Amino acid sequence: MALTDAQSGGTVYALAAAYPVTLAGTVSKGDILGYSAGWKRALATTGAVIAPRVVALADGVSGGVIKVCPVVLIGGRFSACTVGALVYTAEGAAAGQYTETKPVTSGDINAPVGHAVAADMILVSCAGNLDSVA
Repeated sequence: MALTDAQSGGTVYALAAAYPVTLAGTVSKGDILGYSAGWKRALATTGAVIAPRVVALADGVSGGVIKVCPVVLIGGRFSACTVGALVYTAEGAAAGQYTETKPVTSGDINAPVGHAVAADMILVSCAGNLDSVA
């Protein structure tokens, strides 16, 4: 079984200083965000890459201000994580979600953003995350 991201619910624990950003799209608490003409859900897909930078600490809509953090522990939003597995930003229509499948298409962002620490919990660290493309 592979990591399943419900993209809702769960608990997010900030492990570094949180700060406010203004959103350029709708986000859910725990979504991984990047900046591309505003703060929005990150996406690994070539041609639409939005590099992961921070994690949303609350739900929000375009124009809203929420707090974000580059290092977090997220639990309860996931199931079937492989403990110890690297976690990446998802591709395709899964903007803001996480996956254990490393993106491999040329031009995709393929740097890991964290790892699974339990079957339902991941540690995300965007701090120092360099853009890496396949």
